[in-house]
Amino acid sequence: MNLKKMTLNINGADRMFICDPEKDTLASVLRRLGLTGTKVGCGTGVCGACSVILNGKVVRSCTRKINKIEEYSSVITIEGIGNPLHPHPLQYAWVNLGAVQCGFCVPGFIVSAYALLQENSNPTREDVRDWFQKHRNVCRCTGYKQIVDAVMEAAAILRGEKTFEDITYDWSKDIKEGFYGKPLVRPNAMAKACGVCDYGDDIELKMPAESLHAVLVMPMKTNHAKILNIDFEEAEKMPGVVKVITAKDLAPAGKLMAYQFSPRTVEFEQTHKILQDEKIVRWGDPVAMVVADTKDHARAAANKVKVELEQLTEYMNYLDAVKPDAERIHASFDNIYSQQPVLKGDYEHVPEMIDEAAYSVEGSFYSSREPHMSIEGDTAQAYYDEDGKLCVHCKTMTLYFDRDDMAEAIGIPVEDLRVIENPTGGSFGWAMNAASYALVGAATKVTGMPVALSMTYAEFMAFSGKRSPAFFNGRLACDKDGKIIAGEFDSGLDNGAYPEMGDDKLTKILRFMFFPYYVPNVVGLARSAVTNHNFGVPYRGYGAPQAYTCGEALIDMMAEKIGMDPFEFRYKNIARPGDTNLNQRQFLQYPMEEMMDTLKPLYEEAVKRAKAEDTPEVRKGVGIAWGGYNVGLGGVDEATVAIELVGDGKFRKYDTWQDQGQGGDAGSLVCTLEALRPYFPDVTPDDIKVIQTDSKYCPNTGESAGSRSHFANGKASIVAAKMLADAMRKEDGTYRTYQEMIDEGIPTRYDGHWVAADEWDYFDFLDPNDGTGEPTYAYTYALFMAEVSVETATGKTTVDKMTCIDWVGKVGNIQSVNGQAFGGMSHAIGFALQENYEDVRKDTNMLRAGVPYIKDIPDDMVAIHMDGYDERGPFGSSGASEAFQSSDHVAVINAINNACGVRIYDLPASPEKVKAGIDAIARGEEPEKPGKYFLGSELYEELENLKANPLSWD
Repeated sequence: MNLKKMTLNINGADRMFICDPEKDTLASVLRRLGLTGTKVGCGTGVCGACSVILNGKVVRSCTRKINKIEEYSSVITIEGIGNPLHPHPLQYAWVNLGAVQCGFCVPGFIVSAYALLQENSNPTREDVRDWFQKHRNVCRCTGYKQIVDAVMEAAAILRGEKTFEDITYDWSKDIKEGFYGKPLVRPNAMAKACGVCDYGDDIELKMPAESLHAVLVMPMKTNHAKILNIDFEEAEKMPGVVKVITAKDLAPAGKLMAYQFSPRTVEFEQTHKILQDEKIVRWGDPVAMVVADTKDHARAAANKVKVELEQLTEYMNYLDAVKPDAERIHASFDNIYSQQPVLKGDYEHVPEMIDEAAYSVEGSFYSSREPHMSIEGDTAQAYYDEDGKLCVHCKTMTLYFDRDDMAEAIGIPVEDLRVIENPTGGSFGWAMNAASYALVGAATKVTGMPVALSMTYAEFMAFSGKRSPAFFNGRLACDKDGKIIAGEFDSGLDNGAYPEMGDDKLTKILRFMFFPYYVPNVVGLARSAVTNHNFGVPYRGYGAPQAYTCGEALIDMMAEKIGMDPFEFRYKNIARPGDTNLNQRQFLQYPMEEMMDTLKPLYEEAVKRAKAEDTPEVRKGVGIAWGGYNVGLGGVDEATVAIELVGDGKFRKYDTWQDQGQGGDAGSLVCTLEALRPYFPDVTPDDIKVIQTDSKYCPNTGESAGSRSHFANGKASIVAAKMLADAMRKEDGTYRTYQEMIDEGIPTRYDGHWVAADEWDYFDFLDPNDGTGEPTYAYTYALFMAEVSVETATGKTTVDKMTCIDWVGKVGNIQSVNGQAFGGMSHAIGFALQENYEDVRKDTNMLRAGVPYIKDIPDDMVAIHMDGYDERGPFGSSGASEAFQSSDHVAVINAINNACGVRIYDLPASPEKVKAGIDAIARGEEPEKPGKYFLGSELYEELENLKANPLSWD
């Protein structure tokens, strides 16, 4: 190895360093110099997280080879722009305008924006968007709107037209009124904006020198094969290798836990091995893990592991896996492993009702395998801590759930395992799976040494789960007046290589099909199967977007067939007080009519605008879709938080509100403030320190999923605050000081425990025979409108504007809720038009898998939060997140059909599909659409089989 001494002028100072001219990139050099504000996401120059300014120009440093850079060149990184004590206007604006969410992309964006303002001190919003498009800066959290806001405000400050105070929320004016609903800044935002927040790879880089590094052996050659032999003899002899770990080293552990969520789920063993030793069941299945003194040594050795395979038949989608002649993927159970019906009203006569109705429509639909594409991939670290516990740092969003899973797979008692969530660069759901966390923990257990595990982005794309795709056959019937009389659907969910949680997602299909309409008679069936594609994991919306893909398309098709405006058809059929949902329970709220009344004038303006701007070359269209989601885990939900008095008027809050970018720190802060206000009305944000996501200190607040965090954390915070206040209260009604508490030996920390079933007693899981039940305590509702342009020459669709009317109860932090709204809509637009993980060999990075860049998302996004109040929720709040990525993708699909007459049945609506439909219409033909899918058996025959075999939860 021949090294080179170089000097670069970095952030205004000459910095001399030694580098490997053949291997090093500018990013790797900067990070070794401690400038870890330069983040590396994709590693292939397509996400912009690593942006720096080189000789006055923005470059993506992860692909800029150091040997291509002239000595004494000038480099500016995020650290040279500002710091938390002296932030640049860009950093200050990012923090105060809600442009910081997970924060991983933020340094790259700010560096890029800094260069823009050097060239153009007075940009337009479109100038800003063009700049970020040119420099490939990607954000998966915000929807980009707040980012452009921040640049515009920072530019105004730099021009002297505004000051920091002009864009600062002064909370001191709201001490008496309270801070609920206000734009309180996230406690961790400034660290992220200044590049000093350490994420997983930064923590790895700064671990003690003796720490080891792990690389997975992932024989990405096949999706299904028998493992004949794993030969690691040569790999073990490679320089620096400490251990090549295989399944034998983990036995009898090495498997994630198996859960069944329904009586109609077949019993299955622990199929998800963290290291495979018998079969490859999907692309990316790891068979070994090399642990070495450096990451380069580990990767070199991993490449020397030889895996002998015997090819097996690959079943790459649900339709292939359920064919009559398909072989079992897992020997102990059939590929279709769970089914659940829903039956409502005069369900036995639904076929006749539909056949004989004045109007009926039918269609077959495909909801695709959407990849999460967080800018930060998967990274985890493990070591034995000061108490002798095995400690794992990771991106968990379900800390205690994952802790149980990890202990099972590692093979240690759960009480001997400590789990910490690192600052996390987003996940949107995939981080609920504990495989990588268990792997790094196992590596430390086997070697006895600190170990860091990280992956290339291509490895991460193969390793991490995706949204489960689904196939649907659906029918809908109306009377002559346009009132829905019956609905029918059959669905097949592709849960990929492992069955885990697929049966739980089926319940969402049965609850959110035709939501929130009144459909008096329904027959439906939801099925889940394993395939050889990537396994299904949670993703915002968790099962509901699949249902809306079918349901909201059928609603639109019916309006079109009747000749009724799609808005009016929906208005006629939304549920009103007393109407029941598909599960034969009343809706917990009925805000639907008020929400539609709010949208109506906006819809009429949009339709008028589309007609005025429509041309033969660029067709304009408007589409709407109803959406929504449940909040929480129902009767099994519970949460614990702790509030501690640490001085007079000073408090610490402990919880596991896992912050994946949604604002767990800000949410916890505002819940704590509101819970303490009845007792300590002068409490301020500066009086509370939030400590989160470390199982050593923080009680189990539950998962950051299901839109439950604010609701459950708020409920538990109310309990903890009351307990602390009761302990501090003297007989005369005044409160003890901190010192008085200590002197009297009164505890200063109190755990508040909230249990949903203690508050409400009506919960019941969906009945396995007819789908009746109410398994939740709160809901959110969302109504979307998309305005699109379709180029007839190419079929390319551009979303010009997105509008969301939502009901989430009372808003807790306006910036956080807006962030979820705009971020959810941006993911939905990508889901509708371009995001897909189908070709495992091609879809290896964000660009290839269709990540939306800033010009793919409209700058004109509107979120109107209804003035709701959920009497069940803490402080009047319900939940937020999932609803914002429920049905908005179908609003886009409906808008395309409105624009050019092309109905897309299988996502995404690529230009090729839209163009093919346009061309068919031009030829006087009907655009191609899929035939009825075979989903394993005929719908009514399968329902008869289920009827003949009734089950219960007992």
